[in-house]
Amino acid sequence: MKRFWRAVSVEAGEGGFAIRLDRRPLRTPAKAPCVVPSRALAEAVAAEWAAVEGVVDPAEMPLTRAANSAIDRVIPEQDAVAAIIAAYGEADLICYRAPHPQGLARRQGEAWNPLLAWVEEALGARLVSVAGVVHVAQPPESLARLGAAVRTHGAWELTALHDLVSISGSLVIGLAVSRGRLDAATAWPLSRIDEDWQIEEWGEDDEAAALAGRRRADFASAARLLELVRAVPR
Repeated sequence: MKRFWRAVSVEAGEGGFAIRLDRRPLRTPAKAPCVVPSRALAEAVAAEWAAVEGVVDPAEMPLTRAANSAIDRVIPEQDAVAAIIAAYGEADLICYRAPHPQGLARRQGEAWNPLLAWVEEALGARLVSVAGVVHVAQPPESLARLGAAVRTHGAWELTALHDLVSISGSLVIGLAVSRGRLDAATAWPLSRIDEDWQIEEWGEDDEAAALAGRRRADFASAARLLELVRAVPR
């Protein structure tokens, strides 16, 4: 789609804040009105559309993509999305440690053990860690408490949490960002310990670096979405 609009505006209305391109309401790919829950988020989405020069590039519009996902996918299937996110607790990244080399195992422990202690203290969810990749069953009561923590998020927050968890591979890391235990800049390296170790040992090619950069940007955008959704009472 080429740019056809001259001005972008935000309009308060029923259900939240709408974005308009000239007089036309912005719509999602499923043709639903793009109405978001906070003015801060609406203004951030509007800024993405105001910045378009020539052809619309969705890759440059992470908040617009997130809004589309929330409206078209998450809101209609909120319970299912919450279940998908909660399932990450069954095989959380930070519960699986390298048996060797010793340096990597030590680095994982120093980074991840405090998160295990935090989730047990904050949510009463004790998780078991193991050396290797063979699946270890987590205590059912811990999984139930993690699931309950996920379900405290509204649909827009779930949209952000889904990306935080799926990109990092860790429900604990995602919840730590959501609950203010970690910011995105601190959390991201905690999800990359194995990869960063390999880079230190063997180097990194350009394609892997580019992919990591995109994932880091998407992780930061998900954390920003949380902040914008929570910027004012909904």
